[in-house]
Amino acid sequence: MARRPLPRILSTGSAQIARSRELARTAADSATDVLHPLITITRGLRRLASAGRRRWADTPKDKRGPLLFLVASVVLVVALVPYGPLLAVISLMAAAAWQGRDRTPPAPDGPDESQTQRLKSLYDALVPYFSTAEDPAPLYAHGGEWEKAFPEYEFDETSRITQLVIRYPAYFTDGEADSRARIEQLLHAKSGRGREYRFAWDEEGNQLSVTVLPPLPTDIAAQRFVTAPGETVLGFTDPTEVQRTLPLTHGEEQRDVPPVVWRTGVRSTEPHLLIVGQPGSGTSTLLRSIALQALPHGDIVIVEGGGTGEYACLTGRDGVLAVECGLTGALASLEWAATETERRLIALNRARQAGHPPPDDTRRPLWILLDRPSAFTHLATADGHRDPQSLLQVPLRHGRAASVTVVVADQFDSADALSDAVRQHTRARVVLGPATPAQLEAVLGAPPRTTPVTDVPPGRGYARLGTGPVHRLQVPSTPDPYDDETSDADRQAVLALLPPRTTPVEAEQIPVEAEAVVAEAP
Repeated sequence: MARRPLPRILSTGSAQIARSRELARTAADSATDVLHPLITITRGLRRLASAGRRRWADTPKDKRGPLLFLVASVVLVVALVPYGPLLAVISLMAAAAWQGRDRTPPAPDGPDESQTQRLKSLYDALVPYFSTAEDPAPLYAHGGEWEKAFPEYEFDETSRITQLVIRYPAYFTDGEADSRARIEQLLHAKSGRGREYRFAWDEEGNQLSVTVLPPLPTDIAAQRFVTAPGETVLGFTDPTEVQRTLPLTHGEEQRDVPPVVWRTGVRSTEPHLLIVGQPGSGTSTLLRSIALQALPHGDIVIVEGGGTGEYACLTGRDGVLAVECGLTGALASLEWAATETERRLIALNRARQAGHPPPDDTRRPLWILLDRPSAFTHLATADGHRDPQSLLQVPLRHGRAASVTVVVADQFDSADALSDAVRQHTRARVVLGPATPAQLEAVLGAPPRTTPVTDVPPGRGYARLGTGPVHRLQVPSTPDPYDDETSDADRQAVLALLPPRTTPVEAEQIPVEAEAVVAEAP
């Protein structure tokens, strides 16, 4: 299948406009500095004129004549005195300069009383961790100076810490995970709960940087992402974590958002994905998002163990080979997927031995999406059938060479029922919903660099691709379009991404009518 070139964004015009704006801004700043005295005097003259008009308006009519006579006398005296007009002009300019001065109160040089008290309390809380009795000149001591320990700090409008740099003694065991975890837990509790903090340890400089992270955007709907074949957008993260942005459409506006891109295919180092979360955390939403991105370039097989009909909108669509909700259908679909993987491997091997390019029927990617396969494990054990997860060994082990990708989504309470093959070969991991640091480290293989919070929106979590860093993640909103609680904007966005149906109308009469009703719903 030929690769289509990505749309190129012409940046020459944008760079020229940005350069012109920078030059104009620099010229304006220089002109403001040069003309600052003239601007101040003009502002003062305007204020003096306004004050004179107010004084004239407040003067009673019977006293305006004597006032005019007095002003005229002063002008005459000034005109007759030597150097009088020059001194009058100098005095007027001085008065205008004084009246036109900038009266904005200067920003406080240091923290106010409440901010100082917060920093002092935080300093006192760190004393037991950053001090020893043998230190001759302790940086942290009861009643000590917090200014030396906190060289940089920032606060928000509510006097809560948003950024803080902490110095600590060199003998602190910052190389031990337990020691760092105690400090991070303390800072999280003292700086304010309910927010996410990023901790950056500078072990060489003996400094700790604490930054409050803004919430990730939750209003990104499902849409066509500007990606190459083999790239799947799992969600969006912080701008400082990735070096790439995607242009997105939000209503009538467009903006660039940094994505978490998962690469699959023959050269992928993380060919399969495991998603774990709490009920209602958005695991099915992420599977729908992956399915909609995979359909333009490949075929998918969906196996749903929850039996809630989350993927009914994909039934009979072009590229959707099967949507199974029962044990028998799941076994048949996964057995076919294992056989198809073996067939592709044999065809590829024969083509390589003969010196031919790969056959066309082995190039189109095949996606196997499983939602809660652990539910079938209990049913298979009770009915004496084979566990469907045992059929995933061949696609998981050899799927990368055969362009077969496996995505498994399950819940924390059923994660123990996942097979060893699933745990071993799913190197890309995603955790959605609230989770403890121990749960995150058990699934991702490494703790996140931020403090997890308990109250998170659906689709919010963490992602780690292989041995890379742990990223914050927000899944794009991809709800079930047949759900009555889905908003009309999200419903239309998902329906616009669905491929047309290819099955006979007689076989899909009821779902088509249901889709028409849903599409026409207000």
